Amino acid sequence: MATSDDICLRAAGISRSFGGRQVLQDIDLDIQKSEIFGLLGPSGAGKTTLVKLFAGIDEATTGSVDLLGTRLPKLSMLQRIGYMAQSDALYMELSARENLQFFGELMGLGGQALKRRMNHVVELVGLGEHLRKPVSSYSGGMKRRLSLAIALIHEPEVLILDEPTVGIDPVMRQSIWDELRQIRAAGATIIVTTHVMDEADKCDRLGMVRDGRLIAVGTPEGLKQDTGSHTIEEAFLYYGGVRP
Repeated sequence: MATSDDICLRAAGISRSFGGRQVLQDIDLDIQKSEIFGLLGPSGAGKTTLVKLFAGIDEATTGSVDLLGTRLPKLSMLQRIGYMAQSDALYMELSARENLQFFGELMGLGGQALKRRMNHVVELVGLGEHLRKPVSSYSGGMKRRLSLAIALIHEPEVLILDEPTVGIDPVMRQSIWDELRQIRAAGATIIVTTHVMDEADKCDRLGMVRDGRLIAVGTPEGLKQDTGSHTIEEAFLYYGGVRP
């Protein structure tokens, strides 16, 4: 069993409502340090709302979220988090280089440190030859790659990625997952949302989300074994009450 020192994030009884509609209900979850934790569920399940709470950019209606021992939301914690939203938050009139420089400086980087990090993340996402082009000319997949580079630029302790590989080709997607494993190995915690079953298998542990509830938590292999399933998709259907 993980001790409090091993816990990166603890969500206790969190619910979130918008107007009269409840989007999340009674979620309890511990995410350990230095693991890739996946949130798996269909569109509309509540994954994006959940990671916004985890990033401290939204606040639960009831319950609490603690990240690295600090109650969220707290502005100072943003320096320790790399957050990639489902919708790209980029300055379209600026080039990719200018976007990276702006967000890097916003996170306190400068000089050679900023230059080194920019070179690293640009190589990772494969945007080197497009660096000086305005983002308005980018395809959807290129914008996703730039958003990922921005989330990584300040080497955050916690990386929160909402559907990071949507629109990205399979070769680049594999490269990104290789890098995520290296970031995890260096001590960072990664939280990633996905509805892609083969990506769910790449995570150390999974939380399955359906209709605003957390219906199962475990390793991919453990979830499959516990349900007599051959695939994560079958396990999800079992926990969701669709498959006996």
